[in-house]
Amino acid sequence: MKRLIARVWRAIRPIQWRVLWFAHAKFMVGVTGIVRDDQGRVLLLRHRMWPEGRQWGLPTGYAQSGEEFGATVVREVREETGLEVKAGRLVHLQSGYRLRVEVAYEAHLVGGDMKIDSFEILEGKWFSPSTLPHGMQDSHRQLITGSTPA
Repeated sequence: MKRLIARVWRAIRPIQWRVLWFAHAKFMVGVTGIVRDDQGRVLLLRHRMWPEGRQWGLPTGYAQSGEEFGATVVREVREETGLEVKAGRLVHLQSGYRLRVEVAYEAHLVGGDMKIDSFEILEGKWFSPSTLPHGMQDSHRQLITGSTPA
């Protein structure tokens, strides 16, 4: 039986990717940036579309098809704030929230002036890790402090 399956698999080589596509889950990739400045402060945004009372969080967005995830951080921060950042090391990678993969990178401010995209963002501020605001997602607080998000 295994040999038959292997022969069939080899015979359908031109369409294998389609079979795999139908057989597996499809994921969106949510990418978060832990953006710090030279003083060690972290950039937090108050997101318009997030639930009332839990709107403060890190810059976050979805990767575009074919985009490197570090580049997603750079693009999202630029789009939401006008700031230029350089993506650093990967600090978190997890699947399991519905059909979404969560990715988080450290990032460092390299320039620009804060110009908030008022469609998505209500305000942006720099916070010391010891004075994070109320109304923040626990997973984002954990990313900032270096503990493992749940």
